Amino acid sequence: MSLLCETPHPSRRAVLMTGGALFAWAYLPRFARAADNRDPRLIVIVLRGALDGLSAVGPVGDPDYAGLHGDIALSLTGPHAALPLDGFFAVNPAMPVFARLFRDKQAAAVHAAATGYRERSHFDGQDVLESGYAGPGHVATGWLNRALESLPAGDRVATLGGLAVGPSTPLVIRGAAPVLGWAPQSLPPPAGDLAARVLDLYQHRDPVLAVALQKGLDADRMALDDQMVAKAIKPKGGLDSAAGMRQAAQGAAKLIAADDGPRVAALAFDGWDTHVNEGGATGRLATLLGGLDGAFEEFEKGLGERWKDTAIVAITEFGRTARINGTVGTDHGTGTVVLLAGGAIKGGRVIADWPGLRPAQLYEQRDLAPTSDVRAVLKGLLADQFGLSAAVLGDKVFPESAAVKPMTNLVV
Repeated sequence: MSLLCETPHPSRRAVLMTGGALFAWAYLPRFARAADNRDPRLIVIVLRGALDGLSAVGPVGDPDYAGLHGDIALSLTGPHAALPLDGFFAVNPAMPVFARLFRDKQAAAVHAAATGYRERSHFDGQDVLESGYAGPGHVATGWLNRALESLPAGDRVATLGGLAVGPSTPLVIRGAAPVLGWAPQSLPPPAGDLAARVLDLYQHRDPVLAVALQKGLDADRMALDDQMVAKAIKPKGGLDSAAGMRQAAQGAAKLIAADDGPRVAALAFDGWDTHVNEGGATGRLATLLGGLDGAFEEFEKGLGERWKDTAIVAITEFGRTARINGTVGTDHGTGTVVLLAGGAIKGGRVIADWPGLRPAQLYEQRDLAPTSDVRAVLKGLLADQFGLSAAVLGDKVFPESAAVKPMTNLVV
C-alpha cells in the first residue's frame, strides 16, 4: 500500500505517518489573527461503533438507571466509583482527565443526543453522522469539509486548515477541499516551499518524523513501507486501542499547535461496538474511554497556549440499548452522549432535557430517547468558533436542516 496525494494545482500537500495513522493537510494556511486575538481550533473525534452513553456519563440520580443497565451501570460507591459531575450525572472512572476538565469548566456533555437517523445500522448511521445529511446515501462529502468551504475570506478565518487522521480519510472531512488517503499507488511528493515548511515544522517538533519525511522526499516519493514505518515511528497501537488514540492525538496536536498548521481536524477512533462483555466502570468499554481520555490529555498538553481557543467534540453514530443483553453487553440503540472539551468550551455542565428511563419513557421501549440533535451541537460549535451563519449551516453544511437550530453558549 502507498499514499495517494490528490492535490489540484496550484497547491501541494504533505503527508506524514504517525502511530499507524494518516495525517493529511486539506489546507496549509497562514492564519490571519482575529481582532480579539483568538485563533480558534476545532477538533472532531468520531467514535465508530456506537458509544454506550449510559456507561460513559451515567445518570446515577435516575432511580431506574441501575436496574436497567444492570452490571455495567455506574455507581458512586464501591471500588470503581464513578466520578461525579453534578448531582445527577457521573462520568466513567476511566476518564479522570475529563472529570478534571469538567471541574475546571473546560469540558461539558450533551446527553440524550442523536442524529435524525433511527434505523440502527452502523454503515448508514455513520454515513448520516459524517455526511451531515438527514438520511443515508450521501457518501461523497462530509459536513466538516463543507464547513471549510463555507468559511469567509476575512481576517478571522482566512484559509483555515484541515487535518484528517485515520487509516483512511474520514468521511466527515472528505469533499472538494482536497485531503490525502491510502491508495494502491504513489504519486510524486510535494515540493518547493510547502515541503520545506513541513520539514522545518517537524525538525523543531518531532525529529524522528522529520527524518522519515526527508527519506521519502529524497527518494522522490512518499510511499513508506511497513518496515520503515515500524523502525522510524514505532506505532503503539491502532486507533481502536487506548495507546493508539493517545498517540494519534499527540501527533495531531503538534501540527495543530503550529502557527502555519491546520485549524480544523477530524480523527476516527474505532472499536466502540460493545455487544459482548462490555464492562462498565472496568473492562472493554472503560479501556476505550481511557484511551479517549488520554487523547483529551494529549491535546491539552500538546496544544499549549492554543488550548484556550480549542474546542474538541467527540461524537458517535448512535447509542446503545438501555437494558443489558444476555452476554453482558448492549445492542444498537438511539440516544447517547456528546462529549466536549477544550479551553474554548463553556464547561462544567451536562446539557440535557432528560427523558427518563421508565419503560414508557424509552424510545421504542428499549433505548434512551433522544431529546437533543447532534447537528445542533455541531452547528453551535461552528457558529461560535468560526462565525458561520445559521443559514449557511442549515443549507450547505447540514443540508435541509434549517429546523435544527444551533445550540448556543457552547463556547466561552
